[in-house]
Amino acid sequence: MDKKVLIVGGVAGGATTAARLRRLDENVQIIIFERGAYISYANCGLPYYIGGTIKDRDDLMVQTPEAMQTRFNIDIRTENEVIAIDPARKTVTVLDIKTSTKYEESYDELVLSTGSTPIKPPIPGIKSNNIFSLWNIPDTDRIKSYVTEHGIKKATVIGGGFIGIEMVENLHDLGIEVTLVEMADQVMAPLDFELAQLVHSHLSSMGVHLYLKNGVKDFHYDKGVTTVSLQDGTKIDADMVILSIGISPNSELAKAAGLEVNARGGIVVDQHLRTSVPSIYALGDVIEVDDYVTNSKTMIPLAGPANKQGRIVADNICGRDSIYEGSQGTSVAKIFDLTVATTGINEKSLISAGKKYGSDYMMTVIQPKSHAGYYPGSFPMTLKVIFDLDGKILGAQNVGVDGIEKRIDVIASVMRFGATVYDLQRLELAYAPPYSSAKDPVNMIGYAAENILNKDQDVYLWRDIDKLDPSQNILLDVREDIEVELGIIDGALHIPINDLRDQMHTLSKDKTIVVYCAVGIRGYLASRILQQAGYTVKNLIGGYNLYKYFGKDYTNPNCVIDFKDQNLNDDGAPEKNINTTITSSKLSDAILLDACGLQCPGPIMKLNQTITGLTDGDILKVTATDPGFVVDAKAWCKKTGNTFIKSDKEDKVYVAYVAKGGMKLNKSGSSGGNGSTMVIFSGDLDKALASMIIANGAAAMGKDVTLFFTFWGLNILRKHDKVQVKKSLIDTMFGKMMPRGTSKLKLSKMNMGGLGTSLMHHVMSSKNVNTMDELIASAMASGVKFVACTMSMDIMGIKAEELIDGVEYGGVAAYLGATEESNHNLFI
Repeated sequence: MDKKVLIVGGVAGGATTAARLRRLDENVQIIIFERGAYISYANCGLPYYIGGTIKDRDDLMVQTPEAMQTRFNIDIRTENEVIAIDPARKTVTVLDIKTSTKYEESYDELVLSTGSTPIKPPIPGIKSNNIFSLWNIPDTDRIKSYVTEHGIKKATVIGGGFIGIEMVENLHDLGIEVTLVEMADQVMAPLDFELAQLVHSHLSSMGVHLYLKNGVKDFHYDKGVTTVSLQDGTKIDADMVILSIGISPNSELAKAAGLEVNARGGIVVDQHLRTSVPSIYALGDVIEVDDYVTNSKTMIPLAGPANKQGRIVADNICGRDSIYEGSQGTSVAKIFDLTVATTGINEKSLISAGKKYGSDYMMTVIQPKSHAGYYPGSFPMTLKVIFDLDGKILGAQNVGVDGIEKRIDVIASVMRFGATVYDLQRLELAYAPPYSSAKDPVNMIGYAAENILNKDQDVYLWRDIDKLDPSQNILLDVREDIEVELGIIDGALHIPINDLRDQMHTLSKDKTIVVYCAVGIRGYLASRILQQAGYTVKNLIGGYNLYKYFGKDYTNPNCVIDFKDQNLNDDGAPEKNINTTITSSKLSDAILLDACGLQCPGPIMKLNQTITGLTDGDILKVTATDPGFVVDAKAWCKKTGNTFIKSDKEDKVYVAYVAKGGMKLNKSGSSGGNGSTMVIFSGDLDKALASMIIANGAAAMGKDVTLFFTFWGLNILRKHDKVQVKKSLIDTMFGKMMPRGTSKLKLSKMNMGGLGTSLMHHVMSSKNVNTMDELIASAMASGVKFVACTMSMDIMGIKAEELIDGVEYGGVAAYLGATEESNHNLFI
């Protein structure tokens, strides 16, 4: 007698099971029950039909009941809902929705592919007629019709998962102002927070209003508008609301039939996908599966695993021993221009499970380009890999514009075979300049991970920067000067990497040096230089580019750079009074500067080099693929006195219009330039400290600082060690009487035979105040100009060889020339 198989539910899992069954056995009797009208459709494509990317509704239909029935000889009963299972009798009770009649159907094998349902918590007002969930074709039709018929201007999406994010994008594409509310502190739960921040930044830049760590208190509908009240008291008016809070498995049938389910309602199955009743199988969103990485139980509602499970169920029904080895949760999503892809476990899950970084697992982050930088159109990506102490890969995450899912797919593939980060280095991947680099990002992150495991570098995490103890650590920025002008981590010293070998002597070997650059590569090089010179060093993973995103609050409008805005002021709002004479015709005549493919600080450096050859009023249209370029360009303009006109987006390229000149840096209205000059006459410790503190502060405010050292002030610049130089007897006597360097300076008051000075040094150390040498190094690194008066040097008998490196030499004319460009002059 032919076997009879009943399948409850179509779409991905059920339809795949039926098709595979027929291919394996032409004689098996197959009946599919589907309570809806559609048997197989592209549910992942539903948001894109609403947004208009998918034009034809029929394109969503993977298979119609009629076509599938004809091709596979399957009895397909749509709008027939299975309402009860009797495992003892091997029967199901079915409700024919069209006729409201019930009937029974027997089976030899039963397959449950009942899927899941969007969660609708009992929030007051949630049943308002302009609040929707998106899960199937009828939901899609209702949302699309409502948008069309009611001329929607504002929409609020509740929930930042896959569907919520996709709906944000597609509603935005329709010209609707969109607000996204998420109860957690981030969108896209598979991502760790620091990578989710890249998504938050991008959403904000597209004009999406974000509310994170904020749940819904209630909804209130009035005359076509629903007011969404959040837990913190915020009220948001919306013409329509999309709920994407989460899903729950449709396991009521299974529970009523006595099948084993877990605490979340997921049906428990074995590796063959059999339930606790051997003749009943289950698959898809409704089942509990093994996490392939951790071997723990989980639920992963993705279409890819559901399709694979359908094939396995069919194999087992037909006597083929086939097992499901678990899910990795490999996923990808499009978020406007960004692609977000993940596989395996994330760091949040490890921490929740009690695992600790360094003792249980490690991770690294790199920011390579999608393909060779010299070939047009390369984009940066942020790739994170998590691994155990033996190097086994536990998970990976990638965010960027191009080539994102390709790298995650490679890593997901090798993970299936128990690969380690060392294997990533050995992979031979396809290379040509338009597609990759000779060292693919997958290879590169393998090298980076190996450096950590082999202790070629010790690492420091961006999330721990605020905990850094300055009494035990020195934070060292090794980026170039122009990069530092665009932002620096508070408290960091600055020594460009190319100057590090010459200036490392200014760093204390009694402290740990935490070094950072833009993305981590130069930080690694700097850590190797310092480590081999006897310093204890840690490299900040991901560099400044990752850190600067980590601490921002993208729910704050002041953090938002909206590419639709023009002439942004300090607060991110439109600037009203900058260059109002610039017309659209002038913008169309702008000089083109292509900085695409360059990674930070490349675009800014190219902008800086190009604008020097232009005439005041000339306009540059700069295009770049670095997502941070617009923010950097705006900051650069403020530093350099040029005009940031507007920002824009052209396809995937970031655009900034910049005019040479046109901004007044002296906002106080006083005469003079942006300079600050000080005459350092005194050699007293307290006065020297005051001058260095003021100099560092002025440099941090963007001023061009010149320090003119004369007479006793020259002693501040003397080297600590004695230098053998030929001097006259009088010069030698002067030299012996005067303090040699900062360590010998004394207080102007309360010196008490040196006791007061010693107490001052002790107090400075206990209060974490930088030493004089550290303040001098910091000032020089910030571009402060140290000028020694040559006339005073001659009188005091001080030779140039006796002064520290980095000092310039000049006379009173040099000092007076600097004061002409200054609006701030002190005599100390």
